[in-house]
Amino acid sequence: MTLRLELVLGDITAEDVDAIVNAANHTLLGGGGVDGAIHRAAGPELVEYCRTLGGCETGEATITPGFNLTARWVIHTVGPVWHGGGHGEPELLASCYRESLARADEVEAETVAFPAISTGVFGYPIEAATAIAIETVRSTPTNVSEVRFVAFNQETVDAYQSILDLSTGTDL
Repeated sequence: MTLRLELVLGDITAEDVDAIVNAANHTLLGGGGVDGAIHRAAGPELVEYCRTLGGCETGEATITPGFNLTARWVIHTVGPVWHGGGHGEPELLASCYRESLARADEVEAETVAFPAISTGVFGYPIEAATAIAIETVRSTPTNVSEVRFVAFNQETVDAYQSILDLSTGTDL
């Protein structure tokens, strides 16, 4: 099976996919950015469910129902905070994508939407983060047939597009 990659500018909470990935914090209880948006859209049941999970470590992923979202599942992953790149950040970020795809496979999700993990308040440089995202998704064995990178602004779209153009010589 060939993995199809898509790039869209939009709101990840509105994506019509089997699972969306949440760039979460360690508590899994909501926060700012995409994390807050997902929790608001999913409804109070999501935070109630997350309270039972005991959090999540950096580079790992866990899965919950999507509750009021279009997506059936939310895959919560905790990306690394950027500290200059010499503290294992690239490996931890790649692990977020691998672990998220593994959780998707566990629930037989065929379509998954990812935000640009760690590029908001965690401060990961967008160009480096998108390169890791694309390379890791492409190289990770999975039964997922479609990965959609959902960018929340044009700068993020441009970063993904430049990496895709460099790595493939073409658009998606």
